[in-house]
Amino acid sequence: MRVVTLNANGIRSAARKGFFEWMDLQQADILCLQETKAQENQLSEPHFWPDSHHAFFLDAERKGYSGVAIYSTQEPDDVIRGLGWPDMDAEGRYIETRFGKLSVVSIYIPSGSSSEERQAIKFSFLERFLPFLRDCASSGRDYILCGDWNIAHKPIDLKNWRGNQKNSGFLPEERAWLDVVFDQEGWVDAFRSLNEEPDQYTWWSNRGQAWAKNVGWRIDYQVVSPSLKSCLRAASIYKDTRFSDHAPLTIDYDYPFPA
Repeated sequence: MRVVTLNANGIRSAARKGFFEWMDLQQADILCLQETKAQENQLSEPHFWPDSHHAFFLDAERKGYSGVAIYSTQEPDDVIRGLGWPDMDAEGRYIETRFGKLSVVSIYIPSGSSSEERQAIKFSFLERFLPFLRDCASSGRDYILCGDWNIAHKPIDLKNWRGNQKNSGFLPEERAWLDVVFDQEGWVDAFRSLNEEPDQYTWWSNRGQAWAKNVGWRIDYQVVSPSLKSCLRAASIYKDTRFSDHAPLTIDYDYPFPA
């Protein structure tokens, strides 16, 4: 089973840069997108609705903002749109598809970089999301949580870690929260389970020469249930073509699909 995740920074923008042509070549069973920045009724072109995949969206109420989507070769048993939190569901941050006992999620955790108010919203999201993760873990289901988590976990996960310790995305409180997710709650960072090399990033600022110099952050994840750790086979970050300020993250699983 192959699963791809990408923060598209606008699904229409990514499409203009050749994303769906690339997608056709990946043989991905499931593809998760974040920051679609579109309403479903604005996606009329055929490439948004490929014959090879079923498409599911949760749009933000605010036009041109946030939004998540999942493309799947198999029709899911169920699609869950939202976390049941009106404030965050209005921003289009969580969609889950279920296939047998497998749940695949596209999630977009808020950024706090724009203001203290948004950082407070991010902390509120993290506080509420941890009990949700515990409920998922105790459900008996296998989970793959794909998306932009807007946190670089460790110094290896961003180039200029010393200079970013007071910046959103690398705050001590955010990193400690991920410590709890991985070390105490047992969730698995799929990429790091397969690749412990430095300089592996999924997002680059548009300022300066960040992309050219690989001055990036690894903030896009596939976070999986402990039961799936033994199924992890390969991981890659695609950088040959730039569809977004993020790069697609692909993980291959030795796991039947549909589950």
